[in-house]
Amino acid sequence: MSASASNIREYLRPGKRAHLVGIGGVSMASLAEVLHGAGVEVTGSDQRESATVKHLRSIGIPVTIGHLPESVEGAGCVVRTAAVHDSNPEIAAARAANIPVFERAQAWGAIMRDYKNALCISGTHGKTTTTSMCTHIFMAAEKDPTVMIGGTLPLLEAGHRVGHGDTIILESCEYCDSFLSFYPTVAVILNVEADHLDYFKDLAAIQRSFRAFADKVPEDGVIVANREDPNTMEALAGEKRRMLTFGLEQGDVHTARLNMHKGFGSFDVVYDGKVYAHLDLSVPGIHNVKNAVAASAAAIALGLPGKAVEDGMRTFRLPGRRFEYKGSCHGAEVVDDYAHHPDELNALLDMAATLDYKRIVCAFQPHTYSRTHALFGDFVKALKKPDVTVLAEIYAAREDNDIGISSNDLAKEIPGAVYCPTLADVTAKLREIARPGDLILTVGAGDIYLAGEALVKENG
Repeated sequence: MSASASNIREYLRPGKRAHLVGIGGVSMASLAEVLHGAGVEVTGSDQRESATVKHLRSIGIPVTIGHLPESVEGAGCVVRTAAVHDSNPEIAAARAANIPVFERAQAWGAIMRDYKNALCISGTHGKTTTTSMCTHIFMAAEKDPTVMIGGTLPLLEAGHRVGHGDTIILESCEYCDSFLSFYPTVAVILNVEADHLDYFKDLAAIQRSFRAFADKVPEDGVIVANREDPNTMEALAGEKRRMLTFGLEQGDVHTARLNMHKGFGSFDVVYDGKVYAHLDLSVPGIHNVKNAVAASAAAIALGLPGKAVEDGMRTFRLPGRRFEYKGSCHGAEVVDDYAHHPDELNALLDMAATLDYKRIVCAFQPHTYSRTHALFGDFVKALKKPDVTVLAEIYAAREDNDIGISSNDLAKEIPGAVYCPTLADVTAKLREIARPGDLILTVGAGDIYLAGEALVKENG
């Protein structure tokens, strides 16, 4: 177990030393920069050299490659990612030396308590995109926010930003109840679906977690919730805190005059019976209309004018691995996307069907054995939508295959689907079937993007 979060702020003060294990990760690197900027002495370790590690060193944060017991000597506390277990040599050394070990989420929770506004965006899917939209909006409003996003945002050329304003914007994940270490003043709940069933027992347990997250909001704060998502509204039933709801047609904040042209939304955002903003989105899909309405509701909750939403969204570009164009092969366009839940897959494939392509070719890599097993039928249904479905083997992530499941099991249930045991096989199959006018999607939260990058590189 990690140290109690009750006293973490004592250790994250100017002059104190915090050692970050796994410092090269997106959230950990941004945490390191924020702490460094606040005067905390930061050191770190990671498994490999990277551009992120090089950048951290360039701003004066020492980083050791490899996990060595001596790296924690003299540290006031150690902060780790969820992927770093108690068996890690640095964690074991810290325990032996009675150095407190905190989770990354606990550290972010401590940091956000120093901000007047803590905007935390949660939901089973859409978090990264909506957090990115909020970042664009608050930057346009010149609020100089501090930001933590689970992806690389082109505007920032990073997944984080260290600002000097009174607002912090954070993507907030429910896995392992990590967002319960946060202190949101505005909590956004985009949707609540069955996911992370290796940790949560069932949907009801997930709903309880989101309710507990909403209940972290202070009495003078705001819960921004999806009025059109039954699971969200059920989770929030009886909530006494101020709630601002949103949706396409229902909610305090909703759309009017919505027009989808070749997959791109144009619409008014309506609040309190009046047009708050007009948006012409540069990113496709009805799901991104919903994300933009949620981001608009968050801006309303924090008193921003509609013009800031319009200005911010005018320059919005999706973060990396969100419908990211990679190149072409044999006249087919290759695009990568992070979708890894059936609902995300459905949203992606439904949106792709509205675009001007002759065929949709989807190369999908399921993420974790437990998710594939628990949502097997939903995956099969979604993966019947493309014209051609290619299945890479399941990406294990943090799991062992105790279930004995394979992507080949999915392929057997999908007419015409092709199973590829390796990413090299995926690349070869895509090269074989690519035609002019095709959209080739590489999809999943693992390393499936490498297959698409190899395909484009070979074509070049």
